[in-house]
Amino acid sequence: MHNDANSLENIELPDLLALKRLAISESGFIFDPETGHSFSVNETGMFILKELQNNQNPSQVQQAIVNSYEISNRDAERDLIEFIGLLRKQLQGIQQ
Repeated sequence: MHNDANSLENIELPDLLALKRLAISESGFIFDPETGHSFSVNETGMFILKELQNNQNPSQVQQAIVNSYEISNRDAERDLIEFIGLLRKQLQGIQQ
């Protein structure tokens, strides 16, 4: 039996205030006006980030991905967990 510590129930989301202050351009350029740092994301990353900024929980974001991109729940969960991990690293780098 596989016990996945990286399931949606166990994922640590970035701070909502840090997420909400991020400016997102249509091209996927993300800018933090508080620190001046920036990074880029693809279309799916922008979608996830906007959902998180709207205070959606991981399960809600996963369902929105499934509905919008017509992928399986498993693939959506994997992509979401990976993106949240990368986003947290970016924000930690920004906050240093």
